[in-house]
Amino acid sequence: MSHRPPPLAGLRVLDLTRVLAGPWCTQNLADLGAEVVKIERPNSGDDTRGWGPPYLRDGEGHDTSEAAYYLSANRNKMSVAIDIATPAGAELVRRLAVDSDIFVENFKVGGLRKYGLDYESLKAINPRLIYCSITGFGQTGPYAHRPGYDFMIQGMGGLMSITGERDDLPGGGPQKAGVAVADLMTGMYATVGVLAAVHERDRSGLGQHIDMALLDCQVAMLANQTTNYLTSDVAPKRAGNAHQNLVPYQVFASNDGHLIVAVGNDSQFRAYSRVIGRPELADDPRFATNPQRVRNRAELVPILVELMGGGARDFWLAELEKAGVPAGPINTIDQVFEDPQVVAREMRRELPHPLAGTAPVASSPIKLSDSPVQYRHPAPTLGQHTREVLRDRLGLSDAEIDAIQMEV
Repeated sequence: MSHRPPPLAGLRVLDLTRVLAGPWCTQNLADLGAEVVKIERPNSGDDTRGWGPPYLRDGEGHDTSEAAYYLSANRNKMSVAIDIATPAGAELVRRLAVDSDIFVENFKVGGLRKYGLDYESLKAINPRLIYCSITGFGQTGPYAHRPGYDFMIQGMGGLMSITGERDDLPGGGPQKAGVAVADLMTGMYATVGVLAAVHERDRSGLGQHIDMALLDCQVAMLANQTTNYLTSDVAPKRAGNAHQNLVPYQVFASNDGHLIVAVGNDSQFRAYSRVIGRPELADDPRFATNPQRVRNRAELVPILVELMGGGARDFWLAELEKAGVPAGPINTIDQVFEDPQVVAREMRRELPHPLAGTAPVASSPIKLSDSPVQYRHPAPTLGQHTREVLRDRLGLSDAEIDAIQMEV
């Protein structure tokens, strides 16, 4: 076992975020060893604490107060219950900011200025502070003051125009992703931005303001679809489970279920053609190269659909694996956590929890060889660490904390 500390050990983060994009960023930082103090409203806390059912269950199978949604994005943090709308509460957060490295918030543009918790106010007392703001549309532009939520951003940002079955097929039409990908990718981009600013601070000695917008991130994460449009002036359309730039790269129905075949190059197509018993397809000028397969998908795909429908799913999966052709099943989430690869990678963990005995979590996918992610504790209960943080960070006595809690 390595004795090297976690990569971000020693960094202090003040987390004034709720719901998903901001908490996803700060959970990443916490997983990597940063000390993350989550500031929550007394009595209610993060909005997602009430986004249930389902809720975490105790040893007798009864629901606790902790919603599964909240648990997904807040592990390894400490919860401090402070009402920043009161002068005493705002002052406590300012005092915590003095020796913090990172401040992450997702209030509406300008919403923290009246409490003296905006970037300029905190920069004045801590020039080294890295301040990350996460909003729907950013700090500038005509939509800056609009609220922004993942679902609407998936629509506005183009994702739903390329997600879902083709309009001319049954069930066709726009479709959102099964998880809040705009929120999640914003959280990931915010994590990258924060770590970049930490590295830059090593040179300059100064913090800076990071302006993260869900819409920006949604546009950026369209990746090849964005460039498909920018290079052709033709907006991509929904293609169901097919790929815009690769053929065959889609779902096929077998005689007892469905599987995904993901042919990424011409040698894989040659191997695939042998597996399905039609090696001559790889020599056909219409299909020999991927550009030709994309141009002639209307001729090729029906042939493949008929052939794949004649075999069993697990037969195809085994034969394609032997041939080195990427393929896989479409698992339900319970099947995901039963998959031997997922089990081997320890993607599920159980952490001690004060209300339920233990709480299940999905592991971080970041696998560091010598300073690995540490699972110190699950998402905290509301205000669980208020007294500890105010005592240890600000040096307050129990009597002072009691007096302050009466005010905030």
